[in-house]
Amino acid sequence: MKNKLTKLEFKWICYDMGNSAFILLVATILPIYFNYLSSSQGVAEHNYLSYWSYAASLSTLIVALAGPILGTLADYKDHKKKIFLTCAMLGALALACFWIPTSWFAFLVLFIAAKVAYSLSLIVYDSMLTDITTEERMDAVSSKGYAWGYIASVVPFIISLVFVLMYDKMGMTLKTAMMIAFILNAVWWIAFTLPLVKSYKQKFYIEPEAHPVLDTFARLKDTLIKAKEQKKVFLFLFAFFFYIDGVYTIIDMATAYGTSLGLNTTGLLLALLLTQIVAFPASLTFAVLSKTKDTASLIKVAIIAYFLIALFAVQLDKQWEFWILAVAVGCFQGGIQALSRSYFAKIIPENASGEYFGLFDICGKGASFLGTMLIGVVTQITGKQNLGVAALSIMFVIGYLIFNKVSKMDD
Repeated sequence: MKNKLTKLEFKWICYDMGNSAFILLVATILPIYFNYLSSSQGVAEHNYLSYWSYAASLSTLIVALAGPILGTLADYKDHKKKIFLTCAMLGALALACFWIPTSWFAFLVLFIAAKVAYSLSLIVYDSMLTDITTEERMDAVSSKGYAWGYIASVVPFIISLVFVLMYDKMGMTLKTAMMIAFILNAVWWIAFTLPLVKSYKQKFYIEPEAHPVLDTFARLKDTLIKAKEQKKVFLFLFAFFFYIDGVYTIIDMATAYGTSLGLNTTGLLLALLLTQIVAFPASLTFAVLSKTKDTASLIKVAIIAYFLIALFAVQLDKQWEFWILAVAVGCFQGGIQALSRSYFAKIIPENASGEYFGLFDICGKGASFLGTMLIGVVTQITGKQNLGVAALSIMFVIGYLIFNKVSKMDD
């Protein structure tokens, strides 16, 4: 297998490079800005974390419900590009407007809209993998997508960080600095979306029906039935639901968790910048390993690593411990996401990738809903953030045990 990416593979990867700027912003600067808005309006620290958790949970719940329908609709001929472009543009537009709300509640509403649009665009984007490359190249291309996404997102993040951390020295308000950061990242997202939109052609598809929207629900029902009958697909989705819970929850909640513990804001942001930098070579390493090692074995190694990371996070209360956490997450974050995506793409029908990736997203985003909601509820009831984090380790254990059964079906 040649190592060089084709032009279409590279343009597909470009979208990872673009949208990763948004998700890095969500994981770092955005919770801090929300803390600024909410605290200025008298919201207590533990309630700040809970409200942020609830917003993240609601956005993932909406995606879990809408994703399969949109994914199934995207499988019709010439639908993927249109749906993908619409979701990506709506997400970028919402991001560009983040600086406008003055109420913490209004800000959360806009955040939910942006997160939903972003997540729906990813369902269609992930399903394009079957169109842009071959089965034997999927692991490497998927891993490189995450790798380049991590390192590319560092560019707008560093520029944004300069404005956010030094706004007073530049003679501007925090709101102005945030406006620049939000608009910059929105433009970056759009710029890296356009190459794929220009060149992508839907290779595998279903011919349009007379009533595509109504038929979408019928096909979705059939897909659910088929997924249950396809034991390997069904068990993988079940395992994925559990182990990806901790992964997405850690990504979504890291900065909010550190902020609620009273850790230094600048230190948190720099630590998460380090995560992106470490994730670049780490994801490329997984891409190389996937050529000679069994994909399932690599996924299991990553699950075990995340179990240990979750246990470490329970006792975290010092800045240097957060730095260790950031490096550890960077080592495995890209690998577990990329290989899960490519592993699933290999075991599903090519002409139904949209609807199957819709189910994939139910399990991914549904799990994230469970994890963030769990942290929010436990934290608000007990007033102790680490008790909510402790529950995540259980999800990795369950996910590993089920995925171990799936991997034995490969033999």
